[in-house]
Amino acid sequence: MFGLPKKDARGLPQTNSIAPVGASVESNAIIFDVTTQDFETLVLGASMQTPIIVDFWAPWCGPCKQLMPTLEAVVTAAGGKVLLAKVNIDENPELAQALRVQSVPTVFGFTGGQPVDAFQGVLPESQIKAFVDKLIATARANQPDAIDVPETLKAAAIALSDGDVAGAQALYVQILTQDESNAEAYGGLIRVFIAAQDLDQARDYVENAPEDIAKHAAFNAAKTALELAQNPPADTSPLEKKVAENPDDMDAKCALAEAQFGAGQKEAAIDTLLAAVEQDREWNDAEARKSLLRFFEALGHSDPLTLAGRKKLSLILFS
Repeated sequence: MFGLPKKDARGLPQTNSIAPVGASVESNAIIFDVTTQDFETLVLGASMQTPIIVDFWAPWCGPCKQLMPTLEAVVTAAGGKVLLAKVNIDENPELAQALRVQSVPTVFGFTGGQPVDAFQGVLPESQIKAFVDKLIATARANQPDAIDVPETLKAAAIALSDGDVAGAQALYVQILTQDESNAEAYGGLIRVFIAAQDLDQARDYVENAPEDIAKHAAFNAAKTALELAQNPPADTSPLEKKVAENPDDMDAKCALAEAQFGAGQKEAAIDTLLAAVEQDREWNDAEARKSLLRFFEALGHSDPLTLAGRKKLSLILFS
């Protein structure tokens, strides 16, 4: 699940404080534990976006207990510009061995998937702050050139449609890091949380959206997606049987499409409504077409299912 992000002065969730997919995190999403199994994803992969400090410690280590509160305080004060991953060497000896940790506490700074700095033992707060500032500066210096936002939005939509939630999240965060007011990327993150079944996080983003984003059509589309996702999934079998027995029952077809969409059968829901539009496009004040457009809005205009569905709808309407 995703941790709740910190907010900046505008109320915008800070994109570099969003926890990587699958992270076991504290409520601020800046400090979290990692293990041998998820180190590659939560540290090496995530450090491509945000610099990460890795603290190797042990429960029996007195200096570790002395260092950790100071380290956490400095990282928290950085406001999401850097994350802190904690590794218990007793539970994850393979990681300690791989990074040649000889004693604890040992602290590494990762950016771009690589360790770029380290220290051992307990340091005063001023030196820890200097270590953190240097890591942030190194990460900024190594950032790639400005991304192509339209192409990245398309790639994120495809990744999300293909079920690559982590990949979509990384791409949307990349856009928001460059342009924090990008409503399409902000709405995309809401869809990411919905796909990860983290509706609380999605609601947090909806409820705390900045004014300039909240009035954008892309944000309203993401709100629609959340509204549909909050409907409990229904068993589609009875409605499928009803439609099969009476193909002219338009009420049943529209109800079936809603049930299919709520159950995650997005393509089937679109096909059901396309068939209904083709059968009777004017039925009940064009209800089937209006429902179809609502599904497209919920999926997002760049989603491959939306693009294919709109093309099929145009062929039906203008044939």
